[in-house]
Order: sequence, then C-alpha cells, then structure tokens
Amino acid sequence: MKTATIQELQKILASGAPVDLIDVRTPAEYASVHVPGARLHQLDGLDCGAVLASRQAGAHAPIYVLCHAGTRAKKAAAQFAEAGFADAVVVEGGTQAWVDAGLPVERGDKSVLPLDRQLQLTVGALVILGVLLSQFVNPHWVWLSGFVGAGLMMAGATGFCPMRNLLALMPWNQKGKCCGGGSCCGC
Repeated sequence: MKTATIQELQKILASGAPVDLIDVRTPAEYASVHVPGARLHQLDGLDCGAVLASRQAGAHAPIYVLCHAGTRAKKAAAQFAEAGFADAVVVEGGTQAWVDAGLPVERGDKSVLPLDRQLQLTVGALVILGVLLSQFVNPHWVWLSGFVGAGLMMAGATGFCPMRNLLALMPWNQKGKCCGGGSCCGC
C-alpha cells in the first residue's frame, strides 16, 4: 500500500498541480474540518467506479485518500486496489495529523465528535452499564461487558467494527450529507 506524509501532500498541493484528494470520513466529520480541496466520499458506500469516473486530475495520477487518522483510508485504498486501481495513496495520520501540524484547513460545524471518539464513548458506556447492571440488577448483565469486549477483540483482529459502522449511520453523523447535486463536498 502506497503512503504519503502530510508534508509530502502539502508540497504537492502547494505546487498547484491538480490533485485528486478524497476524504472517506462521515459527512459530519468532513463538515467539521477538512483539508482544502478534499472531496467527500464516505467509506460506507464508497463507489470506486464513480470516484474514478469523476477524477479531477489525469487518469494515471494517484488518488490521495485520507480519513481521521488513517484506518478508514487504508480500507478505501484496498477497495480501490480491488477495483483495479493500484495508485491510491494513503495519507499517513489523516486529517488529525494535518490539523496537528497547523496546516490550513476548512472548518465548519464543530458539534460532532470524530467517529473514533464516539466509538470509545459508546464502548466505555456499555461496559460501565454492564458492570452496574450486574451489581445492582442481575449478575447476568456482566455478559454485556463481555460481549462488548469480544466485539473489540474482533474489531482489532479483523479491522471490521460493526459498532463503528452503526455509529457512522446515526443521524448526527449524516449532517451535511450530499444532496445528490454532484461531488458531495459542495452540497
């Protein structure tokens, strides 16, 4: 899998050369903060064929893919490879690294937490709920905490996290979703 640092991407963008840069986070995350020039193509429902058909740069130029920190971008790059396009480049560290480096961003609504933090809060709340219910209601509620722990282990081992996918579909993560009028980022 090809990768690029945020500094390498920043130099390419600063050169003025046409760059295909896609952001595979949720619409709400994208609306909150994104790299200038990035187009939104949410990982859930990513249509590699449509992205390739709507390319801004030359047909043989790489597509730079970023998300919040890199995990979803790697999945998107793998999907592009499966679709026959092997020149998808994952931007290491994603949007968070870009922001942390103090590089220019476009900001909007800050009311939605990044998806990974939503996941951490949800998992933590479910574990605490399971422990409390097992202590004060019925000892069998401890299985809720065990089930959540097993889900985390599966997500860590396989990279597939059903809870993250479910959270990505929540209405607050769809705010700013494309209305169908074009390249998702301008709607």
